[in-house]
Amino acid sequence: MVCMNTSRTVTAREAAALLNVSAATIYAYVSRGLIRSEPGGGRRERRYSREDVQRLAERQSLRRDPARAAVHALRWGPPVLESALTLIEDGQLYYRGWPAPALAQAHTFEEVVSLLWTGALPGDEAPRGMLADLPDLRSWAPALGLLPAQDPIAAFQLVLPLKAAADPAGHDLRPAAVRQTGSRILGTLTAAAVFPANAGQGGVAEVLARHWAPRRPSAKRLFDAALILSADHELNVSAFVARCVASAAATPYDVVTAGLAALRGRRHGGRTARVEALFEAVGTPTQAGQVLAERLRQDGALPGFGHTLYPEGDPRGRALLDLTAAAVRGSRVLAVARAIAAQAQELTGDGPTLDFGLVVLARALGLPHGAAQALFALGRTAGWIGQALEQYQSGQMIRPRARYVGLRPESQGAFA
Repeated sequence: MVCMNTSRTVTAREAAALLNVSAATIYAYVSRGLIRSEPGGGRRERRYSREDVQRLAERQSLRRDPARAAVHALRWGPPVLESALTLIEDGQLYYRGWPAPALAQAHTFEEVVSLLWTGALPGDEAPRGMLADLPDLRSWAPALGLLPAQDPIAAFQLVLPLKAAADPAGHDLRPAAVRQTGSRILGTLTAAAVFPANAGQGGVAEVLARHWAPRRPSAKRLFDAALILSADHELNVSAFVARCVASAAATPYDVVTAGLAALRGRRHGGRTARVEALFEAVGTPTQAGQVLAERLRQDGALPGFGHTLYPEGDPRGRALLDLTAAAVRGSRVLAVARAIAAQAQELTGDGPTLDFGLVVLARALGLPHGAAQALFALGRTAGWIGQALEQYQSGQMIRPRARYVGLRPESQGAFA
């Protein structure tokens, strides 16, 4: 057994003191899987995970103060909704119990969509890599032509209401119907991503590879991986928005439109644009140290590095960088990426996130500007539909209360 670092463990007496319980209760917590333990220095001594003990202590504190718990839950706090989609635990990401990086290496995006939407990967008899509907959007050219080419989210937000208006079946919120609508939504967004070309037929990664990187045999595999790793991430801001909208019994089109609005924010999917700007500023590997140091002095952080849920590094970013490096050897972009990552690690101790991985993939393949964000949005659409499916089936509306902190009515004096 690999022993925990002693700075990350405590003795039974220390754990009991932190939790204000007896040693017997600590042993009970271990047997229930709430606290991890390992052999200590002595023959019968054991040590206990400091992180697990602190997490339990925080939960106890929040149970004693429900008002504080409600506020804390909105800021990386304890879970507020039940979901069977995504687990983030011990620095790893799982979709319905399957490691997401492993899925990204071995499966198509559509197969993982099936996992998220139905709970199972498709069998050999299932059609693989096909979408229900890839519309020809050339009739919408006048409207789409008004949008900047580097803003794929704006294009997605434009085409979805047009498609929704012509799709009355989208109002059917039964699970099978929602999955069919979700497939039509993915097809529409894929067609918008490659506009003004006619998308043709195929899965998302196949269509993107055909139009974005026709001379890159490895592109489809990389696109599948990027879409899978982007698909869901528990209750991030866009997923929470999607669930709120679904809880009002709005259509999947409305759910995805709301998710897109949140995703394009600078603190969410908009981070890819900031990573792009960082690459532009670095230019060559030798400039990485100077540029990152200056960026850190100006902003206090480096875009594309460090994630609250992954203290030891984002497994999505790591997996995507490894896959890209294996598929696109000798790329100047990868040399710059390695220099940036090394300097970021030295300056902050943080590893690359999904945003960084998406930008490296897009630049290494020579994709259109905005492609990294488009990949993120296309992948995350599958997660939003999965979140909506769960919320529709719960039959509950999400309606939290606000804690009023303004002026009290009595402080205003007598009413005129």
